[in-house]
Amino acid sequence: MVTENTADDLQDSALLVRIRSLLPGLARAEQRVARAVLDSPAQTARRSISEAAAAAGTSETTVIRFCRSIGLDGYPALRIAMAAEAARAGTRAESHLGDDITSTDDLAGIVGKVAFADARAVEETGAQLDVAVLGDVVDAMAGAGRIDVYGVGASAFVAADFQQKLHRIGRVGFAWSDTQIMLTSAAVLRTGDVAFGLSHTGATADTVEALRVARRHGATTVSLTNFPRSPITEVSDLVLTTAARETTFRSGATASRIAQLTVIDCLFIGIAQRHPEQSGKALAATYEAVSGQRLGPRPAGGRRPR
Repeated sequence: MVTENTADDLQDSALLVRIRSLLPGLARAEQRVARAVLDSPAQTARRSISEAAAAAGTSETTVIRFCRSIGLDGYPALRIAMAAEAARAGTRAESHLGDDITSTDDLAGIVGKVAFADARAVEETGAQLDVAVLGDVVDAMAGAGRIDVYGVGASAFVAADFQQKLHRIGRVGFAWSDTQIMLTSAAVLRTGDVAFGLSHTGATADTVEALRVARRHGATTVSLTNFPRSPITEVSDLVLTTAARETTFRSGATASRIAQLTVIDCLFIGIAQRHPEQSGKALAATYEAVSGQRLGPRPAGGRRPR
């Protein structure tokens, strides 16, 4: 259950999520301001604009330009948001769950930190997800003749999960991870079809090129990435974003997959709602098809009937 305080916390944290996601696309001087803010929200809340400029080795004008780049009216709004985030961080610091994983952490500590990173990725992804764009994607996919999903590496597993979900509700969808197959798939898509590319960095060349080809042939192109100013967005008609952090030992790669799956689940349910009767029948039929493959409970004597 999301309480009012939890919602406020997520809103405050969403600004840091936005700064991290926009960081690669900022001008170099603005990136220095962004890193100073991310490194210490508490100090940012206490600094004057001249002190913030000095800490980043830049000018006050650049600090103001940075604030506007991340969607704020000015530096006072940034200080207020960072003060709220610092208060949240103070509560988290007692448990150290938000700390990076180190080579000396015991297994209990690793479990705690990974669980914290995954849970936070899901919460922050939900908080920053543009529901209007999500609705547009659901509309496009619900009316599509065919949905082709592209992803390599960890994103390939998420793509396969989405394909399976689409099949469960009777929608035609295919997941591809091989470069040549992705390109040949994209080349036969047409107007009314959807090409969906998944890339945490938004810079996976194979996935970007597949979307480029699909778009050239008239398909609606959709991307899911952690970075809204990455190359994949340039070939996408609609862009959805996640919020996951990279950390030592790539626990962030795990968190990014969890964040992607969160968006996939939202898409799946949204598409199913557009065709409730068809989806209901398909879910019942697919459940029945696999029900015989489940092992039942053991009888009292401990032996299953032959």
